[in-house]
Amino acid sequence: MSSNLTDEELAALMPSELCQYQTPIPTQIVSSDEFYPDPQNERQREVEARLLAMADDLGGKQGLDRRRFFQTAAGMAASFVAMNQVYGPLFDVTPAEAATPAMAQERASALKDQFIMDMHTHFLRDDTRIMGFVEMRKAVGKAGWNKQLSDHEQTIEDLKFNNYKKEMFLDSDTKISLISSAPSDIEQDWFLTNEQMADARKKINDEAGARRVFCHAIFTPGQPGWLDKLDAALALKPESCKGYTIGDNTHKEISRYPWRLDDEKVAYKGYEKMVQAGIKNVCVHKGLFPPGIEKQYPNLRGFADVADVGQAAKDWPQLNFIIYHSAYRHVGGDPRVALAEFERTGRIAWTSDLADIPAQYGVNNVYGDVGQLFATTLVAEPNVCAALMGTLIKGLGVDHVCWGTDALWTGAPQWQIEGFRRLEIPEVMQKKFGYASLGPADGPVKSAIFGDNNARLYNVQPKRAMLELKGDRFAMMKAQYEKAGVEPSNTRYGYVVPNGAIDHRVFV
Repeated sequence: MSSNLTDEELAALMPSELCQYQTPIPTQIVSSDEFYPDPQNERQREVEARLLAMADDLGGKQGLDRRRFFQTAAGMAASFVAMNQVYGPLFDVTPAEAATPAMAQERASALKDQFIMDMHTHFLRDDTRIMGFVEMRKAVGKAGWNKQLSDHEQTIEDLKFNNYKKEMFLDSDTKISLISSAPSDIEQDWFLTNEQMADARKKINDEAGARRVFCHAIFTPGQPGWLDKLDAALALKPESCKGYTIGDNTHKEISRYPWRLDDEKVAYKGYEKMVQAGIKNVCVHKGLFPPGIEKQYPNLRGFADVADVGQAAKDWPQLNFIIYHSAYRHVGGDPRVALAEFERTGRIAWTSDLADIPAQYGVNNVYGDVGQLFATTLVAEPNVCAALMGTLIKGLGVDHVCWGTDALWTGAPQWQIEGFRRLEIPEVMQKKFGYASLGPADGPVKSAIFGDNNARLYNVQPKRAMLELKGDRFAMMKAQYEKAGVEPSNTRYGYVVPNGAIDHRVFV
């Protein structure tokens, strides 16, 4: 099994697919096997309890059981009503929406044609060895937690190509996505090879009859023969390139080739090839490296932050450096640590450092992708989510913050889309830190982040693209899907700490 979690850690977890309540938004942290999720905290339990009570009350009045209520627009609205009741007025929602399905559906329908480019998505190759998800489900079956699992062989088909199409384009309002991957020093443990990403791009776009999907080329500075491999990847005509400066993120314990963005002798040779091939966008995985992970892999700490971004951006003005997860450090750690840090200092590691780069280095080619930063903090500590968005917009500029969800790891991205549509930075926070309001769901700030910034980076004309996409096969399939009665699974794929379980993590 290929995983960043030990057998002991995995044994203490359960697959998120088995959560008792498949609520419209998760009510506890869901992780991939990249980091150990935090247990459900007291406020998340309160959100869940309020949401279940609303489902029984409001769903009951509408003749719907909990599962069906949670699949409706009213159920989604109820989720944000519950979060406002617990965390304060962070989300634009009214109790009437939760109680009135027609009102909630009218709002959802009015926004469904919003232009959304999600340029940070994943699925797994058919021959993947990254089987933590499957092994975990088998263990749960053996433990008898879910009797059905002991009767059937478990698979991870839900994390593969076919389900990717459904969850990205039928179960969410995403219009265009980019297929990404993660490299490994062990060839077989890449999520997808560069050829597989390009092949999936062709299959989906041919099936749709429109340009629905873009793809990355992964580059691995320092690995033997990496420049030749980059040449082969660039020949596949990717729309952008992506690298992991910590090297092998899947097997951190054996990562032999970490690298720096500003290494003139290594990375710069790759940039030269990219520029020659017409590539403008270099996407870089940063952050997701809380103190607990640093204790395990102290040798990788210097490659995980953004200290190498500014100089590289200054030396390569013809490239755009898009920092995935906006370098947010605390994913996998307790979000209360990030909140306490922010309340004490007005900063959040290492996202604030990223936001400082344009002023420090006099550059305008550094961008922040929200990735796991948004997915995790929206659920665990929405005040941190608001602070992070305010920090990025203030430092990088509203035209330099980009939408990406890291789906499918957290299921279909609609709950994140709906979360950002409704999120607002509290007035007190706006005044204290000089943050701008996020404004309405389809206002200029959210429209820029959802789609316009990525469209500019990837040379897409939103109006022209929307005209093309409205007539493609996926649009027709979605119309039929909605007519038949949408049934999103509300499933997230990954791990959660079972309620009442002892916290067995080896890092905090």
